[in-house]
Amino acid sequence: MASITSLFATATLLMALVLAGSHTSSAARHLADTTPAAAAPTAVPGIPAIPKPPVVPTVPAVALPPIPAVPTMPAASAAPPMPAVPTLPAASAVPPMPAVPTLPAAGAVPQIPAVPTVTGAMPPMPVVPAIPAATLPPMPAVPKVTLPPMPAAVPKVTLPPMPSIPSVGVPMPFLAPPPSA
Repeated sequence: MASITSLFATATLLMALVLAGSHTSSAARHLADTTPAAAAPTAVPGIPAIPKPPVVPTVPAVALPPIPAVPTMPAASAAPPMPAVPTLPAASAVPPMPAVPTLPAAGAVPQIPAVPTVTGAMPPMPVVPAIPAATLPPMPAVPKVTLPPMPAAVPKVTLPPMPSIPSVGVPMPFLAPPPSA
């Protein structure tokens, strides 16, 4: 996981550098083309003048050896001849295609047996027995429950004083609440 993160960070940094470099150099070129030449700086008292850099001597011209000529390729006649393409045997040597087998006649397929017909009277359908009428006992009455009366006002509870927290920025553990009376 760390290698993926470092690879992503490296790719992001590289992309940012490429984008920043392309825009900055374009802006610098634009400023160099449009900004007038600055005036000569005036001497500031108390700061010594900057000495001019030494002149770099010019490098004398050196004669380079001539570039060797590119060797020529041998003539195409020296290449070996292209081998002849082999010929295929005559079509009579290919074996014949086997014949497709014929399906048997439709009369040879066995017939589906017919559904037998029922002769005579069917047995009677059994009668579903009737449920006898039953008298249920009466539902018991729900007993009435009397609740105690609701108090008119919620009793006031006095809370312990809040401990002072120093404002130094040092974390202070919470104090345990006092035991309830």
